[in-house]
Amino acid sequence: MFKHMWAIIRRELLIAFRRRADVFNPLWFFIIVITLFPLGIGPEPNLLMRIAPGIVWVAALLAALLSLERLFRDDYQDGALEQLMLMPLPLPLVVISKVIAHWILTGLPLILISPLLAVLLSLTWESWSAVLITLLLGTPTLSFLGAIGVALTVGLQKGGVLLSLLILPLYIPVLIFATSAIDSAGLGVAYNGQIAILAAMLVGSITLTPFATSAALRVSVN
Repeated sequence: MFKHMWAIIRRELLIAFRRRADVFNPLWFFIIVITLFPLGIGPEPNLLMRIAPGIVWVAALLAALLSLERLFRDDYQDGALEQLMLMPLPLPLVVISKVIAHWILTGLPLILISPLLAVLLSLTWESWSAVLITLLLGTPTLSFLGAIGVALTVGLQKGGVLLSLLILPLYIPVLIFATSAIDSAGLGVAYNGQIAILAAMLVGSITLTPFATSAALRVSVN
């Protein structure tokens, strides 16, 4: 089972290596959005610290939306998705493998550049730690939740707007608790509760969304 899952993840990474623009576009978008705020509103540290949680997570959410469409669409168009569905590996595990590969290519780079965010937004050590933890827990949740919308719209010619309408309401709880955790860290208040809720969302999405995504893929492909 794990051999098949690793083969799918490796395949996705190799394809992404050949299409590097698809990988770097969401990352550049995230960096540009973060950079524009200090330039637009000024470098005043206290103001940047107050609005930093919203800036970071709105940018991360939009970057996730920007990269979601290629999760299943390319495979659907070239017929590879049907071959993946015929593998001996259960379809939910195929979905998990593809989402893990998607997160490695889109969510992990956001975490790696988080020290840059600390500099641009004048974050304290406590706030940056909260940003790091929330991104680590929240970005995989965004990928798993987004997979449901992609699976539902994969057969549509222009499903980008519909995908956004389907997925954004599911992203709102992640956005609320992640920004609340960063706010609490900036104020020196404990944020264990928000982190626990984000962790619960991640576990729930890993457990439930592969089955919902699999059912949506069967409907879309058939």
